[in-house]
Amino acid sequence: MDLVVPCNSLFRQTPLHPRLPSPKGDVFPFRCRRKTTSELQSPVSATSPNGNPFPSVPTHKVTVLDRKQGVVHEFVVPEDQYILHTAEAQNITLPFACRHGCCTSCAVRVKSGQIRQPEALGISAELKEKGYALLCVGFPSSDVEVETQDEDEVYWLQFGRYFARGPIERDDYALELALGDE
Repeated sequence: MDLVVPCNSLFRQTPLHPRLPSPKGDVFPFRCRRKTTSELQSPVSATSPNGNPFPSVPTHKVTVLDRKQGVVHEFVVPEDQYILHTAEAQNITLPFACRHGCCTSCAVRVKSGQIRQPEALGISAELKEKGYALLCVGFPSSDVEVETQDEDEVYWLQFGRYFARGPIERDDYALELALGDE
């Protein structure tokens, strides 16, 4: 198996170790990787060791109606990349906070299409079934149309039945005690 290293002048000019011959008799026992990609860019085409191209990653059109800004964003996202990261790489600003799928800041309502979100801890299975998704940990599985949601509204849908057992009364004495401890 060949070692894959970045191509730069150091590696192009000298073998890994001058006394070790290449197993194939080549001068250099490695192959250069000429193109790189990050998680925020569209993937580049790659080739297998025998020179055949790997199949390219499918891409999908994502349309986001940002209700707060009153703007519609359309962009293409590879199936293996997060929607939020790809949007940011294209200078598209969408709401977010934690970037880990734990809050509801980037919550959207899916109008059409499918989003795969195995790491979305901030949305219950019940809300996922109702069409809610998180852009920070969401991968498009098809062309998708989504609409941003109010973070508090989604939080209420998720947790309101547990915390809202009637009107909340302000306890000034407890507040004074808490502030006194600081």
